[in-house]
Amino acid sequence: MKRHRTTQPTEPAETPEPDGPSRRRVLGAAGAAGAAGLALGAAGGALAASAAAEPPTALATVGRRRIAFHGTHQPGITGAAQAHGHLLAFDLVADAGRKEAAALLRRWSRVAEALMAGEVPTGRLPDTGIALDAGPSALTVTFGFGRTFFDRTGLTAHRPAALEPLPPFSADALDPKRSDGDLWVQIGADDAPVAFHALRALQREAAGTARVRWQMSGFNRSPGATADPRTARNLMGQIDGTNNPRETDEDFERRVFVPAGGEPGWMAGGSYAVLRRIRMLLDDWERVPLAGQEKVIGRRKSDGAPLSAGPDGTETTPVDLERRTADGELAVAADAHVRVTAPETNGGAAMLRRSFSYHDGFRDDGAPDAGLLFVAWQADPLRGFVPVQRKLDRGDALSRFIRHEASALFAVPGGAEKGGYVGQRLFEG
Repeated sequence: MKRHRTTQPTEPAETPEPDGPSRRRVLGAAGAAGAAGLALGAAGGALAASAAAEPPTALATVGRRRIAFHGTHQPGITGAAQAHGHLLAFDLVADAGRKEAAALLRRWSRVAEALMAGEVPTGRLPDTGIALDAGPSALTVTFGFGRTFFDRTGLTAHRPAALEPLPPFSADALDPKRSDGDLWVQIGADDAPVAFHALRALQREAAGTARVRWQMSGFNRSPGATADPRTARNLMGQIDGTNNPRETDEDFERRVFVPAGGEPGWMAGGSYAVLRRIRMLLDDWERVPLAGQEKVIGRRKSDGAPLSAGPDGTETTPVDLERRTADGELAVAADAHVRVTAPETNGGAAMLRRSFSYHDGFRDDGAPDAGLLFVAWQADPLRGFVPVQRKLDRGDALSRFIRHEASALFAVPGGAEKGGYVGQRLFEG
């Protein structure tokens, strides 16, 4: 069976890998002298036969993609979400303050830059060797600061007003142990060992300065899994992200990033990330007939076309919120998710969603502990996430099938300059 390669949306700062192999791959090859190569590796028996019958995707199509660490914005905000993701929050240890936090960000930035280039990082401890054989695999590492970070470091005067705690919502069932945090790290990669390698490298660099408060892992569709580029589906089977702001939109930068000259100045080029761990009640959802599921969302499940569209409608057909059926009913129900979240029904409020699905096993009642690690980016959460979530809280048909179990808000500063580190303008400005 022929594999298909899709063209993935790229980060603005994406750069091609040089023609020569990365340092990580060179060291991996040196440590595995005599191996059969990428196609067979150390596989044997039936696995080797399977690989011979259907060669794995070439490194150039997945592992080769490299995204630059430096830039106006941090990586991992725009561009397609990778196949594997880790989200971690850290709390500073009791005796760590501004000086120790700045030193940690310098170390983290140095390690992230090397990892994203496909190189072996030079850290305080020897590298683990987890990803020696892999290319960069579109790795991104993104850093953010929680509200409490500014108290712990004596930087309260520099805390953004936009980091005010999110208001409570009636559907919240939040676990404080899996919410908030002083520091936040988002890791994404199209290869699982590459993503885990970054997680371990950054955790080890934090030792003595910050400890992990919580960690969540997620996934998306792998590059090349569909014949053509397509909007991802969530674990309910619904196409998810159709109405996301696009980088070609005239107001994209204004909606997503803090402008130069904004307040506070050190956040120029940065963004605010809202994280919500949303468990999906999949057993309940899967008992709903297809027509009922489509009514809840307001779109056809097969192709994502709005229910207001005719048979020739597609995912990109504009939603007609005024259209009625032959029976006089609204084609898109009054409480349909697509209606409640539409910018035109929320005063133009919008946010860039770049999320991961998750599955953390099964609960005591046998139901899957699975859902969405929802990550939303905006220039101001009080104008992006909050008004939309308030509207959802008042009357979204989908709310019967989901539970918000963790929540956090982080200020994500602009990208680091060459030779600098993330957050430098905050610490040294």
